[in-house]
Amino acid sequence: MVFNLRVIVHITIAVFSWISILHADIYKYIDSNGVLHFTNIPISSGYQLYIKEHPKKVSKSTIPDKYDRFIQLASKRHGIDFFLVKAMIKAESNFDPWALSRKGAMGLMQIMPNNFNMLKINNPFNPWENILGGTKYLKILMKRFDGKLPLVLAAYNAGPGVVDRYRRIPPYTETENYVKKVMVFYNQIAGVR
Repeated sequence: MVFNLRVIVHITIAVFSWISILHADIYKYIDSNGVLHFTNIPISSGYQLYIKEHPKKVSKSTIPDKYDRFIQLASKRHGIDFFLVKAMIKAESNFDPWALSRKGAMGLMQIMPNNFNMLKINNPFNPWENILGGTKYLKILMKRFDGKLPLVLAAYNAGPGVVDRYRRIPPYTETENYVKKVMVFYNQIAGVR
């Protein structure tokens, strides 16, 4: 599973790197079987804009390295890509360990209280516990959704039950934007190295 995940992650990075080099808009389409398709040249009216040309550049100064050691340890322990975890932290809390959402999600990876026991989190505002728990949750979602990163990200945002029900990224603007945002950050952070 770790090998397959890494292959998928590297292919995703390669695709999004190639996309950023060409500076082309990316469109998505979900067919009648729930399969998600991406293209830079839409071939029917069913395609919707997914990523707009020329995404904002991320510099090292906007991506702190304060939690990199925790991210590295958690990534290694759970077999999840370092850059994916870091991109999710950027999208979830912008590296604020005290972040608290309107819905009650807490800490760097914005973990909901009902997941604390399963993820062995005693203090959601402790960066190490939060990153370790969030990365463990990503591993659980990766297994559940066979490493299909868009579905994993959608499940992290909207909940796995919702993704199971739709069998694709749910048609919620917040979730669609979240998946897009994490993928853009993922590509940008991996490129900053």
